[in-house]
Amino acid sequence: MQNKALRIIIAIIGLGIGFEIMSLLFYFNSYFNFFTFSYLTALIITLLGTLTSGIIFYFLSPRIINIFEKTSQWIENKLQKTPMQDILYGFFGMVMGLLLANLFNRAFLGIPWVGGYIPIILNIIMAYLGASVALKKKDELTNIIASSLGNLQKKKKKSSVISLVRPKILDTSVIIDGRIADICKTGFIEGTLVIPGFVLEELRHIADSSDSLKRNRGRRGLDILNIIQKEVDMEVEIYEGDFEDVAEVDSKLVKLAQLIDGCIITNDFNLNKVAEFQKVKVLNINELANALKPIVLPGEEMVVQVIKDGKESGQGIAYLDDGTMIVVDGGKKYIGETIEVLVTSVLQTAAGRMIFAKPKSA
Repeated sequence: MQNKALRIIIAIIGLGIGFEIMSLLFYFNSYFNFFTFSYLTALIITLLGTLTSGIIFYFLSPRIINIFEKTSQWIENKLQKTPMQDILYGFFGMVMGLLLANLFNRAFLGIPWVGGYIPIILNIIMAYLGASVALKKKDELTNIIASSLGNLQKKKKKSSVISLVRPKILDTSVIIDGRIADICKTGFIEGTLVIPGFVLEELRHIADSSDSLKRNRGRRGLDILNIIQKEVDMEVEIYEGDFEDVAEVDSKLVKLAQLIDGCIITNDFNLNKVAEFQKVKVLNINELANALKPIVLPGEEMVVQVIKDGKESGQGIAYLDDGTMIVVDGGKKYIGETIEVLVTSVLQTAAGRMIFAKPKSA
């Protein structure tokens, strides 16, 4: 039933197209005076041409319906795979193109013969160009919108003293590390956690690696993401966009942070330096861990277990529960023993904190 109704509708459209074609032909004939027809003859020819067009469209309707269904299915599949951001930008560009086309439509309406058809063609061309340009410039448009919203938020902040919480972007290394889940559970991190799609893709590749160590690291990262989504009371957002012109994941993270005015959470020293150079805020959990280690002052006493000898002659090495290394001068002879030591100095390095001490009994 539906198929018959569609065939009738297509036939009616064919009748309309046939009538328009016959009217155009008679218009040309009256202008150039090729043939002379009586009113009745012209009416009969017009009716025959219109009916012929309708019949042709009726018999072609199954093929037209088939093409329409395949085209609709293709468009639907494309739209399902296309990110919503691209669809919105494409629609915005198409609307702008149509508005621009309609500004010039009046100039073509007075042209003989084709004046009524040029606006249709112009609308199609401008709609396509508008959508195409908007999609190609989507990153720049997003940056402009984000910048405008950021400026608006800054103005609100100045007037109402409300702080703007930046979104936090997680990189691959900090996800695999795992400590970020515990930090989030404590509530010290505010805002939205952003997990880029290209980071998820990198984790998937690591989890599928033939190397067992890499495979375990990748699977651990995916497990940590599941914990963050299910157990952490924070908004988690998956960023589906990508920067196809950028190859390295670190560079993509920096570009994304600039785009959404966010900050990167990482424990990667090199990414930390690159991001800081490009004026992107970084939260390094290694620096946080170092900052949370207990402060020890020279002259304090500690009880440690010397477990191995040091690099220098006579030195012994011990560790605190948080992993801080203690170099005990003259502690080699106490290896395997638990002794009291006196702190002599503390050295803070990029890798962490080192404590130098000597046996209290010495």
